[in-house]
Amino acid sequence: MEQCLREDAQQIIDQAIRAVQPDEAVRRALAGRSFPGRVVLVAAGKAAWQMAHAAVSCLGDRLHAGVVVTKYGHVKAPIPGVTCYEAGHPVPDENSFRGTGAALDLVRALTAEDTVLFLLSGGGSALFEQPLLPGGELQDITGQLLASGADIVEMNVIRKRLSAVKGGRFARLCAPARVFSVVLSDILGDPLDMIASGPACPDSSTCRQALDIAEKYRLRLSDRALELLRTETPKELDNVETRITGSVRELCAAAAAACGRLGYEPLVLTDRLCCEAREAGSFLASIARSHASDGRALAFLAGGETVVHLRGTGKGGRNQELALAAADGIQGLTNTAVFSVGSDGTDGPTDAAGGFVDGTTAAALERRGIRIHRVLADNDAYHALEAVGGLIVTGPTGTNVNDVSVVLIRP
Repeated sequence: MEQCLREDAQQIIDQAIRAVQPDEAVRRALAGRSFPGRVVLVAAGKAAWQMAHAAVSCLGDRLHAGVVVTKYGHVKAPIPGVTCYEAGHPVPDENSFRGTGAALDLVRALTAEDTVLFLLSGGGSALFEQPLLPGGELQDITGQLLASGADIVEMNVIRKRLSAVKGGRFARLCAPARVFSVVLSDILGDPLDMIASGPACPDSSTCRQALDIAEKYRLRLSDRALELLRTETPKELDNVETRITGSVRELCAAAAAACGRLGYEPLVLTDRLCCEAREAGSFLASIARSHASDGRALAFLAGGETVVHLRGTGKGGRNQELALAAADGIQGLTNTAVFSVGSDGTDGPTDAAGGFVDGTTAAALERRGIRIHRVLADNDAYHALEAVGGLIVTGPTGTNVNDVSVVLIRP
């Protein structure tokens, strides 16, 4: 039964991620569009290579030049006419700054007849960056936010004020050229100004909110950083047109459809999961306990993006921590599994996309002397799951629309 559940999980993951690939969405966005002047392409985020590759196949010789800035390991091959940079995520590094600098060089001196095709996906907040304070200081502030448990919206309210390209500032730098932005959403509710910190979108957040977040998480900030938090971002842009494509809703719907094809009765609990990862794992395990004896093949799905408070020194990610936390709750259930996966194929600073556990996982860990509560306290889910074959590894997927977590129950 356990092997059957694992095979089902893999099929669901494969089919769901395939359904939210950005290629066709980019092609739809460009179909029938004409660009009278020069067209330059700037793509940023974890799905930047995939989106740029699709766009170039549509544009052909209409493309003047392009720059891609994506995560390490995500450039699959050269793209004609486009320079690709791989850079740091979730903390920006020198390659983030270098790639973004190349993009800014590309959009300088454009005319009102020209177009910047801006392809944006999740991860862009770290990858597309030109800081207004020293790079090391920005990295430190990003690290503080990640360790604090701040959610993605709170992080972006801070980061866009420390940047020359976030919060609508990139679009201003492109003027007078038009910006046609195609956005792959990785934030719940698809708030345009928060996806990758909104480089081409008027900013709805305020200085007051930024200062409140800094106080809430007791961020250690220099006088220069505080000055930037008090500096307002653009509230109006008249040179941008935006299309949103892809979201966690589509990921959940695709995963539910895959469950249905395998004979499960699927129920999407939410597409806005945003609590602590281990709490989400415990919650899903409770649902599994309640329904394990119903005598039906059931699948309960939750999409979104949980958070992790870093208290230990271990290795892992939010999806791995969620799965491991669920292992205790489903211990001994012979017909149940829980898995959680990031649609981009990477979970935290690891090579895994997420984790899989079933009713035997907790006992298998115990036999190896591994105690789940200690592992979670040290944020070391990766090594625990690795020891029992519970890691889910997909490699970079070319998309990024949050995470999906699934409970599978077979009679």
